[in-house]
Amino acid sequence: MKLLLDTHLLLWAAGAPERLSAEARALIAAPENELFFSAASLWEIAIKRGLGRDGFQVDARLLRRGLLDNGYSELPVASEHAVAVEGLPPIHKDPFDRILVAQAMVEGIVLLTGDAVVALYPGPVRLL
Repeated sequence: MKLLLDTHLLLWAAGAPERLSAEARALIAAPENELFFSAASLWEIAIKRGLGRDGFQVDARLLRRGLLDNGYSELPVASEHAVAVEGLPPIHKDPFDRILVAQAMVEGIVLLTGDAVVALYPGPVRLL
């Protein structure tokens, strides 16, 4: 199964795996699953780190390298993803979460999230 991790799950998987649910850890560790991270997540981390936001103190460059070194594939943000955001219901206002949902829908990848509001979106979104 192809899995796209939302930003918080990426941060936890990389630096605080104990914060992940047992189900999330099992899905991430399963060799048959293909793991993806979005360029939008790194953009979010870089912006929020620059603003001094708690929980976003990781260097996005180092995180990207670590994810690639650990078998994750990078999912760029394409124009098709951007225009798909317009068709999403107004459930969540966060533009980073909305682009992740759009990417999952367009690419047919399951978005794993710990955010109950994001999980309200239709399509391939799974709350862990």
